[in-house]
Amino acid sequence: MANLNRLKACILAFLAMLFCVQVLSAQDLSVQRDKNLEELNVLKSEISLSEQRKQELAAEIESLEKDRATINRTLIEASTNSRNIEKRIVKAETRLSQLRDEQADVRVFLNSKKALLTEILGALQRMGRNPPPALLVRPEDALSSVRSAILLGSVVPEVRSETEILIGQLQDLVRISTDIDTQRETLSAELVSLAGEEEKLNLLLSEKRKLSGEAQTKLAQESAKAAELAAKATSLNGLIASLETEIESAQQAVEAARIAGIARKQQEEARIAAGRKFEKNDAFSDPGRLAPAISFVAAKGLLPLPVTGPKLASFGQNDGAGNKTLGISLETRENSRVISPADAWVVYAGPFRSYGQLLIMNAGQGYHIVLAGMETINVQPGQFVLVGEPIGIMGAQRIASTGLVDVNTTKPILYVEFRKDGNSIDPTPWWAVNNKERTTDGS
Repeated sequence: MANLNRLKACILAFLAMLFCVQVLSAQDLSVQRDKNLEELNVLKSEISLSEQRKQELAAEIESLEKDRATINRTLIEASTNSRNIEKRIVKAETRLSQLRDEQADVRVFLNSKKALLTEILGALQRMGRNPPPALLVRPEDALSSVRSAILLGSVVPEVRSETEILIGQLQDLVRISTDIDTQRETLSAELVSLAGEEEKLNLLLSEKRKLSGEAQTKLAQESAKAAELAAKATSLNGLIASLETEIESAQQAVEAARIAGIARKQQEEARIAAGRKFEKNDAFSDPGRLAPAISFVAAKGLLPLPVTGPKLASFGQNDGAGNKTLGISLETRENSRVISPADAWVVYAGPFRSYGQLLIMNAGQGYHIVLAGMETINVQPGQFVLVGEPIGIMGAQRIASTGLVDVNTTKPILYVEFRKDGNSIDPTPWWAVNNKERTTDGS
């Protein structure tokens, strides 16, 4: 009887805990996941910087020397910090989502066992109120007692085993709930850090625009003319050709790329003659440079992806319409910063057909980089941008469709295309190994 009472007490305690836990049926899981996603979005929207922190950042920017090299260096550093924080946020969001799914699965399992435990507990309580008669009273009582003993002997170990499993599940639920709270705190802290870096980037970009303020009138005229050419062009090749023959800033970019190529060749010859070793990893160290640090061909294996996120489509992949994709497509976070993947001159920045906001950059040697899918572009035609420099911001949802396979996502997608002498080429050899992102199929 003592064992029976202990078992009943154990089950009663478990049921009391179980009834205090919110349980979900299988059909409620999708509703709960939608609520979790909404909760995450609310958390993001509530993250904001205090006025004091904004003033501190403004003072920090004001104290900088207002020269191009310093602004560029600080921009790239802030952009790198922002990307690193975004990577940690993605990991925290993924882990939080996994924990929510685990929590829901455990609750469904516990809910499925609640009725069984209630039934067993009722049987044990009845047995406690009406115990089997003494063995040596009547033969039929003896048979009943033996049967009860056999039944209790077979049921109690199984019930105890089942109860121990369920208690383990409940302990897992407590652990998961604690982990969820920890991940929420981590995510909140990372979002605050990201908000700080974004504010800093906005201030830096504003300072950089001030440095080139005298060219704004001419830039506005050229932008208007470029928009007219974009409206007439029927293809990327046609657009690039017309820009580089009719827009002065684009012509200057072509000429600057040509001159930079000659200067780089002379420097290479001088270096070889002097027997000096060339270190590729130090090539991008000068933030004040006004031309590519190295040739685009020599930059293979060194360039960063322009955004952090999984690859949805690779170069040469079937696009679902019988054609091959001409670039790659990267899924990003909402409002994610886009950085320049290379040293290059901006040839065009504006809307173009189904590309949405289109950015074309001349990297020299006949190479062009095409980016599409951004909501905002922060650079201007004629501007020379450095690898790692912020050039745009993604929106809150998918915008461009050109070059994409049929992917089941509404998240922002950045389309990236490398071109050589008017033909699309595979950008894979140019990406740095530590920056290559996993594809959505895990490869």
